[in-house]
Parts: sequence; structure tokens; C-alpha cells
Amino acid sequence: MIGVLIKQRKLSDEVAAHLERMIRRGELAEADRLPSERELMRQFGVGRPSIREALLHLSKMGLVEVKSGERARVTRPTPQFVIDTLSGPARHMISAPGGVHDFQSARLFFEVGLARNAALNATPEDLESLKEALEINRQSIGDLTRFERTDVDFHYVLAVITRNQIFTAIHAALAEWLLEQRRTTLAKGEDRKAYQAHREIFEAVAARDPDASEAAMRSHLEYVAKRYLQLAGPKL
Repeated sequence: MIGVLIKQRKLSDEVAAHLERMIRRGELAEADRLPSERELMRQFGVGRPSIREALLHLSKMGLVEVKSGERARVTRPTPQFVIDTLSGPARHMISAPGGVHDFQSARLFFEVGLARNAALNATPEDLESLKEALEINRQSIGDLTRFERTDVDFHYVLAVITRNQIFTAIHAALAEWLLEQRRTTLAKGEDRKAYQAHREIFEAVAARDPDASEAAMRSHLEYVAKRYLQLAGPKL
């Protein structure tokens, strides 16, 4: 007979799992206050350290908000909360060998999809917002700090067009995680090239041509990735 090693769960894990199930089932709704620590201790038959550890675990999951002197309150994790939680591991992954390349590939895959979606689904109001972002981007040529910001804003509109808050959160995270890449590749003259690439993307989206939109976005991001590799390659 083969022996099976069963890992015993900590009391705090049991408490956290039970409360999580109650939240998932709706027995504890968003904004509800949890019982006091003393009441939870009595309910679960555990000590205060186990209760506090369980609440801390749920807080890290975005399921409860814990404030000193107040009973914990049930919350709903937002896409931005999830992205923020991944921020530290993401930066560590970027710093690993091949990390920047992996994130560049992820961004390419993601933004090509945004461009195709915009060409297929953008409303007239969406196209006006994208056109306005493009014009502001044009006006910032020559001011690299401002151009960097308006560059991100242009791409952000494409994410907004999806009307999916998870996509907008992912876009914001990728833009932040690849900040060094943007700053490395932007230089005098390069801002004008970036603007022209944005213009091609806009024109393809406005023409309702998903293939041309994808091609324009792919060409733009592949150029940026190639330039970054040329400038920062020895350091990677």
C-alpha cells in the first residue's frame, strides 16, 4: 500500500475558505459587515490570530476590506485590483531573461485584437474619440514627455472601445510594465514616426477594415520592439 501524505490545513485557512464560500454564495453580500472578531472567534471556535490571518488572506484576494477599529466589510475585487496584485510578479518576470520579449509578444497579441475589434465595432462616437486622441498626439510631437502620455492615451481609446473593464485594466498594466521600453525607444524624430503609425491605425479603423487595422498595429509594435532590442539588447 502506497502511503499518501495529506497536508493539514491551518485553522485560518479553514476560516477563510468558509467565509469565501459564504461570499460566493451571496450569504454575505457586497458592503455587508462581517461579525466582530470576537463573534467570529466564538462561531469558528478559534483564537484571534487565526481570525486575523483569515481576514488578511481574504483582504489580499480583494474579498474584504479591513480597517483598524472597524468590522471587516465585504468588497468586490475589481479588474484593477487583480492587475495591481500581479504588478510585483510581472515586474520580476520582465527582469528575467526573455521577460521583455514575452511581454512584448503579449502586448502585440493583445493590441492587434483591440485594433481588429475597433474596426468591427467602433461607434461614430468611438471614432471621434480616437480621432481626438490622435490629434492630441500630433500636437505633442517635439515634446517627448507629453508625447509619451498621449501615445498611451491613443492606445487606451482602443481598449475603451471594447467596453470591457478587464481589457482597459490589462492595457493600463501593460503600458506601466513596459514603461522603460517606451522611454528607451522614444527620441527626436521617433515621435513623428510613432504618430504616423497611429495615424495609419486610425485610418484603417475608420475605414472599418479589420485586416488593415491588424497589419498597421502589428507593424507599429514590431518596429518598436525591434528598435528597443537594438538600443537595449546588450543590457537584456
